[in-house]
Amino acid sequence: MAITPVLTDYAPPPDGPAVLFRDDHLLVIDKPSGLLSVPGKGDHLTDCVMARLQADDPEVRLVHRLDRDTSGVMVWARSAMAQRHLGLQFETRVPTKTYVARLWGRLEPPTGTVDLPLIVDWPNRPLQMVDHARGRPAVTDWRVVRHDPGPPGETTRVRLTPRTGRSHQLRVHMRELGHPILGDPFYATGAAQDGWGRLMLHAEGLKLRHPDGGHWMTFSAPCPF
Repeated sequence: MAITPVLTDYAPPPDGPAVLFRDDHLLVIDKPSGLLSVPGKGDHLTDCVMARLQADDPEVRLVHRLDRDTSGVMVWARSAMAQRHLGLQFETRVPTKTYVARLWGRLEPPTGTVDLPLIVDWPNRPLQMVDHARGRPAVTDWRVVRHDPGPPGETTRVRLTPRTGRSHQLRVHMRELGHPILGDPFYATGAAQDGWGRLMLHAEGLKLRHPDGGHWMTFSAPCPF
């Protein structure tokens, strides 16, 4: 049985999220890797994106989350109306999200789709697993950007576009392809996990409708790796 990783070594980065856009309804940020989106259980897990943002702007409200070790674009609401509107968008899969990741090994062919249903691995929470009988639908499109030589071995840079928003979806789907995301403490092992400094997963772009008027807006944050 797998052993569930725990956040006993939580050391949030000193630099806070960079603001990409702000108006009366939206706050869009570039989240750093290593910082929780919302507080965890325990006093040592109170430092998070939400706490840092609300220290300066108490009206900031949660819309969606990124994993602790994932960096990149996040949108927050600055009014109850915006939170409802954005929440409905995410529920009905209106936004388009794109990620950049570095994977272990040489992924081929140049494009593809992973369609594998996911469910929480209850004895090993928060790990997720593929379950064709009970899992919820999870679909990820991928496109190879380039292959990089080692050492310690060949790696692949990809752009990922999830069609669904399951917990750990990209991380499990890449592992199931046989090419885990580099630096992943949950789903990579050996040389694919060690020595990379962080999880090599970045939320590069987000396209959604503005809650006041419905016009499309696109936000992006450059990949830091």
